[in-house]
Amino acid sequence: MKKIVILISGRGSNMEAVVRACAREGWPARVCAVVSNRPDAAGLSFAQANGIETKVVDHRGFEDREAFDAALAREIDRYEPDLVVLAGFIRMLTDGFVERYAGRILNVHPSLLPCFAGLRTHQQALDAGVRVHGATVHFVTPTLDHGPIVAQGAVPVVAGDDAAALAARVLQVEHVIYPRAVRWFIEGRLTLTIDGERVALTPSEPQWLFADTAGKGA
Repeated sequence: MKKIVILISGRGSNMEAVVRACAREGWPARVCAVVSNRPDAAGLSFAQANGIETKVVDHRGFEDREAFDAALAREIDRYEPDLVVLAGFIRMLTDGFVERYAGRILNVHPSLLPCFAGLRTHQQALDAGVRVHGATVHFVTPTLDHGPIVAQGAVPVVAGDDAAALAARVLQVEHVIYPRAVRWFIEGRLTLTIDGERVALTPSEPQWLFADTAGKGA
């Protein structure tokens, strides 16, 4: 039975999607803890209601990122996780933290990487005039919003979209591709290439989703 620790900072809708998929699909895994850097994170209530242990490591109580990351790592390591899942965890992680969990830490970023890294991704997409936008699940590396891509989901940018409308449509796709990618990891189907730049999925299946909403597409 594989163990998953999920990190959140807010409502944790992607965390909910992973928890629900794990139960619904009968993964050989369990989410053993949800950890937040904010004591008021709404997602903590969902985790507690579903019998998942929660912990807060408040970043405001530490003098620098290194001290916070060290405390966070100590808390995570209590559960001896096979996988760490970032689900709306709004903190820049130090290189040392990322390297500690190399090859077993996933993130979902709200853009089709390598395009639009960083913040305000939906507005960046609108400003660039792209016709397709989306989300990317990737292994985390020390370079911000970079790392071997596991899955991507795309939605059209339609007339009249603002950042909020586009974000809502992309989030629906995130809720499909993120649990799917986590399940692949749990099933031992993801392998990093020798150069560490790409991910192989075995047996092969589509690692992309194109949809107007999460209910459509491949």
